[in-house]
Amino acid sequence: MWKEEDNKLKKTFEFKDFVEAFGFMSQVAIVAEKMDHHPNWSNVYNTVSIELCTHDAGDIVTDNDHRLAEAIDKLLS
Repeated sequence: MWKEEDNKLKKTFEFKDFVEAFGFMSQVAIVAEKMDHHPNWSNVYNTVSIELCTHDAGDIVTDNDHRLAEAIDKLLS
């Protein structure tokens, strides 16, 4: 579940291993590029942490962030 805090949508994903986590990040990168809306994220081994906010709107959560969050979730369904 995405959490909205500190003017960001945040979610952490855990995978079997690094390769699976990196594959997920590659999929997210393609979706984000198509939407022209890029996440702040980090990866440590099997964990990917994502934060979404819209920089052009003053670093707040907008509909763009909710749409990208939904698209990211769909990658795992």
